[in-house]
Amino acid sequence: MLWCISKLPWRIFYVFSTCLYIVTYYIIRYRKKIVTENLTLVFPRKSKQEIYGIRKAFYRHMCDMFLEMIKTMSISEKELSKRFKITNPEVLTTIESKNKSIIVLIAHYASYEWSIAVQFLGGFPIVGVYKKLKNEHFDKLIHQIRGRFDARLISKHNTIRAITRDKVQGKLCAYGFVTDQSPRLKNSMYWTNFMDIKVPIYLGGEKIAKRMNLPVVYLKVDKAKRGYYEAEFILITENPEECDDYYITKEYLKLVESQIRTKPEHYLWTHKRWKYRNAKIPKGAIVD
Repeated sequence: MLWCISKLPWRIFYVFSTCLYIVTYYIIRYRKKIVTENLTLVFPRKSKQEIYGIRKAFYRHMCDMFLEMIKTMSISEKELSKRFKITNPEVLTTIESKNKSIIVLIAHYASYEWSIAVQFLGGFPIVGVYKKLKNEHFDKLIHQIRGRFDARLISKHNTIRAITRDKVQGKLCAYGFVTDQSPRLKNSMYWTNFMDIKVPIYLGGEKIAKRMNLPVVYLKVDKAKRGYYEAEFILITENPEECDDYYITKEYLKLVESQIRTKPEHYLWTHKRWKYRNAKIPKGAIVD
């Protein structure tokens, strides 16, 4: 069924997405309470009408993004390249010329699923750091979709080993981390403000970058219009070893926050990013 949906012509495809939005927003009301709580928490000065407006726009975008992920099952390289444009590929090619792999930090913003289009730039093979989902069938589907166009996936528990093996074999790769996630509370050893709310921060990308001394960029993805995205590589650092602890993570958070404040409807408000805001901070944790 999903394969058939992925083969729909674009115009019909987005009519289907609009129908899905109506069902999801008005009938199923999927995580509507969580979305409203998140938006109210992050934008305390906005009126109810403004919050509801952002919420509706978000659900429209979310349905588009979900179906676009399904579209990846059958979309061609040419079509995906047309719909997901990289505006400054020279950032990667410059780093590649220095014989270095790279850490690419990504956020749950706009179209993070279509970021596999970076694979088409040549040079760097794309390696996604991947967290297994609880639902085996959906996990298998996501794995197949994200693994299209020869993009490789590695478990987050096997990241250091895989990067070390690639280095020994002389492989230059771009390792993608979706970093705006909540770590487990017991592992939450760094807390700082994200959208002016003190929460634990996932440090995987920074830790690996500093340990392996790999350059770090942020892939800033914006939605140009329905079905079309533009992405820009923003260099955070070429020498992580020389950076203060948490500098990379804080710069990343600033970039994500800027996008959220500009067009909040394109962020993934259904995930519980601020769920630990009132939790007891573990002993020994750094609070910034």
